[in-house]
Amino acid sequence: MVDAEQRARGVHALLTDGSTVLIRPVEPSDHDEVLRLYEGMTPQHVRARFFSAGAHMGRQAADRMCGPPAPGYRALAALVAARVVGVAEYRRVEPESTTTAELALAVAEGWHHRGVGTLLLEHLVDAAREEGITAFTADALADNHPVLEVFAHLGLPVSRRFSDGEVHCAVRLDTDDEHYLRAVDERARGADAASLRFVLRPACVAVVGAGRRAGSVGREVLRNIRRSRYTGLLYAVNPNAHSIAAVPCFPSVTALPHTPDLAVVAVPPDAVPGVARECGATGVRGLVVLTSGLDRGQGTALLEACRAHGMRLVGPNCLGVANTHEEVRLEATFAPPWDHGSGTAGVAVQSGGVGIALLRGLAGLGIGTSSFVSLGDKYDVSGNDLLRWWESDERTTMALLHLESYGNPRAFSRTARRVARRMPVLTVDAGRSEAGRRGAASHTAAAATPTMSRQALFTQAGIIATRSINELLCTAALLHAQPLPAGTSVAVVSNAGGMGVLVADACVEAGLAVPPFPADLTTALGGRLPAGSGTANPVDVTPAVTEEQVTWCVDLLAGHPAVDAVVVALVPTAVSTARGEDLARALTDAGEGTAPVAAVLFDQVESVRLLPAPHGRAVPAYADPASAAHALAHAAGRARWRARPVGTVPELDGIDRASAGALVDAFLAQNPGGGWLDPTGCAGLLDAYGIPQVPWAWVTGEDEAAEAAARLAGPGGRAVLKAYGPGLVHKSERGGVLLDLAGEEAVRASHRELVARFGDAMAGVLVQAMAERGTELIAGVVQDEVFGPLVLFGLGGTATNVLADHAARLAPLTDRDAHDLITAPRCAPLLLGHHGAPPADLAGLESLLLRLSRLASDLPQLAEADLNPVVARPDGVTVLDTRVRLLPRRAHDPYLRRLR
Repeated sequence: MVDAEQRARGVHALLTDGSTVLIRPVEPSDHDEVLRLYEGMTPQHVRARFFSAGAHMGRQAADRMCGPPAPGYRALAALVAARVVGVAEYRRVEPESTTTAELALAVAEGWHHRGVGTLLLEHLVDAAREEGITAFTADALADNHPVLEVFAHLGLPVSRRFSDGEVHCAVRLDTDDEHYLRAVDERARGADAASLRFVLRPACVAVVGAGRRAGSVGREVLRNIRRSRYTGLLYAVNPNAHSIAAVPCFPSVTALPHTPDLAVVAVPPDAVPGVARECGATGVRGLVVLTSGLDRGQGTALLEACRAHGMRLVGPNCLGVANTHEEVRLEATFAPPWDHGSGTAGVAVQSGGVGIALLRGLAGLGIGTSSFVSLGDKYDVSGNDLLRWWESDERTTMALLHLESYGNPRAFSRTARRVARRMPVLTVDAGRSEAGRRGAASHTAAAATPTMSRQALFTQAGIIATRSINELLCTAALLHAQPLPAGTSVAVVSNAGGMGVLVADACVEAGLAVPPFPADLTTALGGRLPAGSGTANPVDVTPAVTEEQVTWCVDLLAGHPAVDAVVVALVPTAVSTARGEDLARALTDAGEGTAPVAAVLFDQVESVRLLPAPHGRAVPAYADPASAAHALAHAAGRARWRARPVGTVPELDGIDRASAGALVDAFLAQNPGGGWLDPTGCAGLLDAYGIPQVPWAWVTGEDEAAEAAARLAGPGGRAVLKAYGPGLVHKSERGGVLLDLAGEEAVRASHRELVARFGDAMAGVLVQAMAERGTELIAGVVQDEVFGPLVLFGLGGTATNVLADHAARLAPLTDRDAHDLITAPRCAPLLLGHHGAPPADLAGLESLLLRLSRLASDLPQLAEADLNPVVARPDGVTVLDTRVRLLPRRAHDPYLRRLR
């Protein structure tokens, strides 16, 4: 949800035609504008809104919206250039304790069918849910089809009741529902694509700041646009020239004979805000700001100008944009010229240097780019916007990203997860070091790093994360030219046995398998290959092999059901050269089997290139085995991700969100700065979400401890004492956990020991029965400031930080995410049944993780939670110890449509 301060200022969002509106609360000063909206409505629309045609109705509505604040009432306005083009309001139904509100909506004449009403409703729903409202009601005339369609297409559950020419609608505000999220996604995709067409498919471009000096940024952009044979109108803006690089030049944007769709700005930082305002006032719809070095004030003024005039902004501090489509042919960058042609890879980068490397690399491979955007400092247009553009672009078949920051990772993840089903999405995972980890307060926080959060996003969204630009290009070449492997079994073929071994090692190190062939395959290979060939895996075809034999061998392996991929390693030899054999050509003469084929050519200079095949698929050729192996491993990972079910966030029973929220509110009322919950509070939170805990008692004295131990452990049982105090986070490391206590005297002595050790730092003692043995695990949550809640799982107990055997996923978890979390750590075999032992209660573990995910998603105040140890046994899962830290945070809906 949008926080109160941000909502008061207002947020900008896109309409269906790509234009921008400001959504904010109605203010008293809006009275005349709101009244003007109603007075400008046709009699038919006035009747549809108020059920009568009285002129006084509009004034009453304006008085109500702009009057003093009223409990249970809220009104939002959509504004364009200070003009109110739509309003929406709700009033809580009497009595005020109810969770239902009456809704009303009005859109100005000339603004219908542009998504104003729907956008207002999305934001009004968000505000209402923050106030505890769960349903809207609205009455409409039966012939008021526009408003009925708005409700019908909103994506929320709607019930209708017809009576006497009217329709009573009830809308359930279930914004977590997947149907609603998909509807919002589709609206966002359409609006994004509509707004970016002015950036990537402009009919007229102006380069503002084009200089006469060769080598200046503006002049090089102008030259590149001309060199690319841009199909639209092109102008330069410079007050000191009439023509630059054979392009007509004008003194200002306002002096241009045509209004540009896109302005590319290359002026000094202090001039940027003024140019942006001038462009906006002229009607420019897209701005690419190449200028770097803007200070905070200049950056703020730039973005304010773009928002005020509805311009999409790329940059600042960027390389530019390009679109290779034959109908556009726009290269508005100052990158060195490259032979790009019309390609199929969409590229978005924050680093200009990375962008140049990718453009050249893709051109060299013959893949090329469909569109390119250098995001720079990313004030507005982001990777999420570009994914939506490529999703709507029939030319793009692969998305390549280099992002140094994520403004809205959860929305980005949701978009990427959808786009990755249609095309490969690749990225360079930059910034993998652990330098970002600082002063973690719990085991979970200690394990959760920015790298782990980022990798969780990539894994869940199906993004292929590579470690370098070279690895990205190597993987892109394979995905572009070859089919996905069905599995990880690789057949290795070489004309030099030692090289085949190197390739096999690289494949295994990359997570692939090089298994022995079945008998029928080895027999077939032995019947056709040269004498002395090795027909196991790797296959050594010897230097005597011919082109024909290589082609036959590759065809046989690529079509065999035991083989998922083929890697052919070739070394030039005097034998093959003397015979005029071209073994690399033999690969491209092979047929199109079901398995992908890659080559390793040890005499190759390029790290990767595509061997053209006259009648079939091109074959990617690599200079070293590791590059081929990593590319194949990424392809196998993509095939695995696409084959798995999408997963759903399941409904969970036994959730008491209200009591959990009340517990959190009460704690933060007493501790405004936040802090650690005491054991009673921790237990209350877990109980509210149905998370199983070992029975416990909270005691403050020796007698209470002895009585509780006898009651919980039972006759002959053994007890555990755990010291608690606000500063005792890692109790075990400080001697605050005493185990295996048999009998009353042992309990009493242990309690005295804890009192002596911790004194006033100890607020009390937690008493539990000694738990049965099982696998000790950790499950926890950290609220990442950027990525939202991260659920962590792995090996627990006192060794959790030492062994660091953890995996993580971003909440909310789907059922597939929970399953993946359990199987991802190295300790997973212990849970699945190791050496004949019975498996742990996997269903119970999945339920615990899903409930923990729901807890973190429902309560943004949950800064971190540490369930350690969690004991997993075949007969159940139990939490033995819990730490929870709360902070005063408000909910934030990552999927609400708004611009950065």
